[in-house]
Amino acid sequence: MKYTEQELKALVNKVIEAVKDEKNPEGDIPVGISNRHIHLTREHVEILFGKGYQLTKIKDLSQPGQYACKEQLTIVGPSMRAIEGVRVLGPERKASQVEISRTDSYVLKLKPPVRESGDIGGSAPITIIGPKGIVTLKEGCIIANRHIHMSEEEGKAFGVVDNEYVDVELSGERRSLFYDVQIRVHKDFRLEMHIDTDDANAAGVGNGFKAKLLKR
Repeated sequence: MKYTEQELKALVNKVIEAVKDEKNPEGDIPVGISNRHIHLTREHVEILFGKGYQLTKIKDLSQPGQYACKEQLTIVGPSMRAIEGVRVLGPERKASQVEISRTDSYVLKLKPPVRESGDIGGSAPITIIGPKGIVTLKEGCIIANRHIHMSEEEGKAFGVVDNEYVDVELSGERRSLFYDVQIRVHKDFRLEMHIDTDDANAAGVGNGFKAKLLKR
């Protein structure tokens, strides 16, 4: 039997989803893997890319209003070793922020704290290099904490509230239990657990795998 290219893609995706379900029979929460990325203020966008520059959206992310941009930048720490191709995420923010993994911090020779996104007070300094200019943040580099986005209805269904901390089981190639995962509830959020690439590799999971919330 011959399949069209579109039919083959649909069949492959069906098989992938079936394997995921088989590996995660009791999974409740979809997992999203967060790679290193940058959030910028309007001021810093113009320093890095030029006056009046507007970021170019290439795709929406899982959380409403958040999106990946075409623009990529270089980050440098005290080691003077650069990490290139770091994606900018939109929309613009009130404070610029760089989120990296612990592995990245070894390359950059930084000691960023593990924080909730946006909590950058007293965090690590870092330099961002763009095509038109350079920005050095005195604070702003963090390792994002493990967290789960939920709508208000989903929070009620799971029996949790905003800023509560829970334990989460991931049944990947290396079954893992993550402690102190922050719950973030907002009417506009969509259900998804966010972990970084280090955590994903440790547990052997990828985007689309499922996590099981364990109430304490």
